[in-house]
Amino acid sequence: MSYCKKLYLEFSQLSQYISSLSLLFARLLIAYGFYEPAMMKWNDVASTSKWFDSLSIPFSTLSAYIAIGAETLGVIFLFLGFLTRVISIPLIIVMIIAIFTVHIGNGFSIANNGFEIPLYYMAFLMIFTTFGAGRFSLDNIIFKNKGY
Repeated sequence: MSYCKKLYLEFSQLSQYISSLSLLFARLLIAYGFYEPAMMKWNDVASTSKWFDSLSIPFSTLSAYIAIGAETLGVIFLFLGFLTRVISIPLIIVMIIAIFTVHIGNGFSIANNGFEIPLYYMAFLMIFTTFGAGRFSLDNIIFKNKGY
């Protein structure tokens, strides 16, 4: 085995030790990112509903409550690492809706309120759906390392 291949394999083995720390950091970061928008919506559901109506989102009041509920549960569940794979799915849907109703017309760049940030959130949420919450999570405690 070549020296480079051996070095790479050793590095790969070492990096597995920090994968759960990476997932924890990413979960906390994304949870924090959902926190402020969720709280702003909760603090004025009527305005959120009117805004959704202006975006032609059907059943704007019901949709507002669904989005607010998903985001709020998302903050709590991602922070705790609880049902991480499950909560990631509705949050991905919220991001898809946000991209197509608010951001897509502004292009990619966040500087123009484009879809860059919701796309990054979706990427992280897909990682959580695929890899779970990691060792530092309630999922790991409850499900005993079985697909956390």
